[in-house]
Amino acid sequence: MISISDFTILNDKRIHFLFSDQSEKTIDFSSFIGNDDLTKPLSDDAFFRKVKLYENGRGIYWPNDYDFCPDFLRKYQGEGVIV
Repeated sequence: MISISDFTILNDKRIHFLFSDQSEKTIDFSSFIGNDDLTKPLSDDAFFRKVKLYENGRGIYWPNDYDFCPDFLRKYQGEGVIV
């Protein structure tokens, strides 16, 4: 199973990930931010930077429980991916 070994928060709603298989990926999360109650808080830079890593690298999450699993992030090829 893939896990997140480390991540770095970058400018402009981007996060750079290092995965357990030694692959790396930068994802722009802007495309995931909408006007709904769950994703809208991420539009605030201070809130976006509150992202944390689940124990054992099993995903990332924000204080409002919005989260992503490492498998999705590792395989995601959609808008905003910078390899």
